[in-house]
Amino acid sequence: MPLTVAEIARILIVLTVFLVAAHLCGHLFARLRQPPVIGEIVGGLLLGGSALGLLAPSVSSWLVPPSSATAHTLGAVYQLGTILMVFLAGLEMRQSGLGTERKTVVFTTVTGLVIPFAAGLAIAQVVDTGGLAGPHGSAASISLVLGLAIAVTSIPVISRIMMDLGIMGSLFARMVLTVAVVEDVLLYVVLAVILGLAHIQADTSYGLPALLPDHAVGWDVAYYVGASVLFFAVCLAGGRAAFCRLSAGPLGVLERRSPAAFRLVFLFALCLGCMSLGIDPIFGALMAGIAMAGQETASPGQEAVRAFSLAFFIPIYFALVGFRLDLVHNLDLVFFGWLFVLACVVKFGSVWLGARLAGKSPSWSTHFAVAMNARGGPGIILASVTFGAGIINGRFFVALVLLSILTSQLAGAWLTRALSSDPALFSSDRPPPRADAVPGQTVREPASGSNAAMGPEKVLEDPTGEARQCHRPAADTEGAEEDRQDRAGAMDRAVQQEGTAITPAKADRHRPPQQG
Repeated sequence: MPLTVAEIARILIVLTVFLVAAHLCGHLFARLRQPPVIGEIVGGLLLGGSALGLLAPSVSSWLVPPSSATAHTLGAVYQLGTILMVFLAGLEMRQSGLGTERKTVVFTTVTGLVIPFAAGLAIAQVVDTGGLAGPHGSAASISLVLGLAIAVTSIPVISRIMMDLGIMGSLFARMVLTVAVVEDVLLYVVLAVILGLAHIQADTSYGLPALLPDHAVGWDVAYYVGASVLFFAVCLAGGRAAFCRLSAGPLGVLERRSPAAFRLVFLFALCLGCMSLGIDPIFGALMAGIAMAGQETASPGQEAVRAFSLAFFIPIYFALVGFRLDLVHNLDLVFFGWLFVLACVVKFGSVWLGARLAGKSPSWSTHFAVAMNARGGPGIILASVTFGAGIINGRFFVALVLLSILTSQLAGAWLTRALSSDPALFSSDRPPPRADAVPGQTVREPASGSNAAMGPEKVLEDPTGEARQCHRPAADTEGAEEDRQDRAGAMDRAVQQEGTAITPAKADRHRPPQQG
């Protein structure tokens, strides 16, 4: 049914209001050296029942009236924002060289995951989970949400904090991101199981589970765990190869015509693959990001998707998260207080213990544990997705969002102070550039792990920003070599015609610049 002119006008007005509020507050928080995502949430909070709803309730309710075209449109933007947010989080999951620090990564990953997650499950046994559950929640799903809320670490927020501080090139930053990658992957695997159980409880299963006969809860849990792990393993092992083959094969025309459209098609295809298995589409978005993260950093297609997502979908997504926060009716200070203290103490203590067992100093272990305590985007996604699925109630939702916001702010403030007092701890230790680097191009080694089986390759980023990582057919490689030889011969002939020779001083200009 087509929309009326009045409905279209209202939708455009509401989108404009949310977009302006999100970007203005995000800019203000960035100027205050706070994560912009927090400002975007505050922008939505000011439009919701906690602020504008108190001063002008009719205006606040006019923005998002229930069961209207505007509400449905915002719901669609919200879901797409969730998918794109998780996709961008997957793009941050790049493997980095860790040198001799793999022991520290292993110890902190194990202790930082097992202890907090087990603590959350144990706490759920002694608290009233019924007071935290939504209409489709259960004791098992609330226990899993609580365990994830204590264990998770944010990649986007902690990356932004370290980028603003100028320490992304340090070994400290690479270790933080490596451990956070493992934790976030676990988050989405367990979250897929939680959402699957919620659909069973609400009798809204889709895909393959809807076609299977009813089983006991144990069988359902086993299915969602197995399906999630299998999908993850297949995408991790073959996602990169599939992306390359599709870009050079059946969808090569789309890749050449619109690189951004090709990446969106790949993203949506993995989301639909998840849905066919009964898994939430955000897990497919994560795997699409991981597949692309293994091979490109600045391609025009990826940057186009990132730019528009960060300009429109993701700010509105976070603004709608803030809009849904009802601090007046759902903020339980006692519950939030003990959850905040417990989550921070358990997460900090477990990571600090792992770093100390690996032989790190007390000060280094403290800084690392504080950085790993930032929950940011993944914590907010955990809260919003489970709240939207009816697993948790408004009281738990508010507590989880505030927990994510405050721990991110604390991590940023702590690392800023630590950098000023001990800058040597965060000094850059990137390896020097390779001797065979070509002027005007950056050479990056292939990621290790499953992608290494594809053979040695170089990732070349030319001045146009185009990253070429996917393997090309042998004919393309031979043609490129012939073209390179032709250019080299033409250069030699030009030099001979001019009667000049390249002196050592001139040759130095063609060497790649040395970086400290």
